[in-house]
Amino acid sequence: MSDNERWVRPLGSAGTAEWSVAIDDAVDGWSHTRLYAAALAAGESRTVAAGEWEHVVVPLSGSVAVTAVDPEGLEHEAVLAGRASVFAGPTDVAYATRDCDVTVTAEGGPATIAVCGARATRRHTPPFRHVGVADVPVELRGAGVASREVRNFGIPGVLDADSIIACEVITPGGNWSSYPPHKHDEERPGVETELEEIYYFEVAPSAGAPEAAGTSPVGYQRVYGTDDRPIDVLAEVRSGDVVLVPHGWHGPAMAAPGYDLYYLNVMAGPGAERAWLICDDPAHGWVRDTWSDQPVDPRLPLGGAR
Repeated sequence: MSDNERWVRPLGSAGTAEWSVAIDDAVDGWSHTRLYAAALAAGESRTVAAGEWEHVVVPLSGSVAVTAVDPEGLEHEAVLAGRASVFAGPTDVAYATRDCDVTVTAEGGPATIAVCGARATRRHTPPFRHVGVADVPVELRGAGVASREVRNFGIPGVLDADSIIACEVITPGGNWSSYPPHKHDEERPGVETELEEIYYFEVAPSAGAPEAAGTSPVGYQRVYGTDDRPIDVLAEVRSGDVVLVPHGWHGPAMAAPGYDLYYLNVMAGPGAERAWLICDDPAHGWVRDTWSDQPVDPRLPLGGAR
């Protein structure tokens, strides 16, 4: 089996009767993170059994009601306003600690949801939190054709959690993201943390594209390994596709000209420290130094009603 066959999951290849995407520890070689995604009709629900997993609910489109039931039987509820699409701006999210089963229901119309998860060793108090969109930091990272927008709703310092790290990245058409290539597959205190990572993608015509544009827009994702731990992935990705990164250098994620690229990242690992510490590929890390005299892409941050 090639690495593309093992680690790239096109839409429809990693789902169940209830979920269009279902990535969890049933995947051979996958241990610390999970991701479920589904399109819901108005009033339709999905439930995720928690056990030792903590979760973050992310509305990809539409509004949802979230109910978490803790081990004592207490219900915790929030309505997430959501957004028109992932390209319309950031969203509010909900967090539930481990041992809290989570039910998500489309509110007032259809919705598309993602439920991100990570294996957790302890419960957090309070067990349930609603992070409002105003509290989601939006970072413009990189410059020039390496400009991208990062929505940091689930990182340390924003969301208190046991192990999950999650964020969204928007890359305008023609730009490169997850760049320079970097890795986080070793525990090196203060330098690098061991984290497996899920990339969930959506792709859409850029603002101003003709109505007939992009019946099946694509982006691209690269993952490659070290001599000791080889991996070789080069994937053409469309909306709903998933790329798993068990280890190795990953990047760039490439947005084709005329088509904006979105990805949802979910990360966690076995280490005691919840931190996203990365190491650039030394062959390409010099690229960061070129950003100091380049402007950030003026198309960022993206927003609007699409």
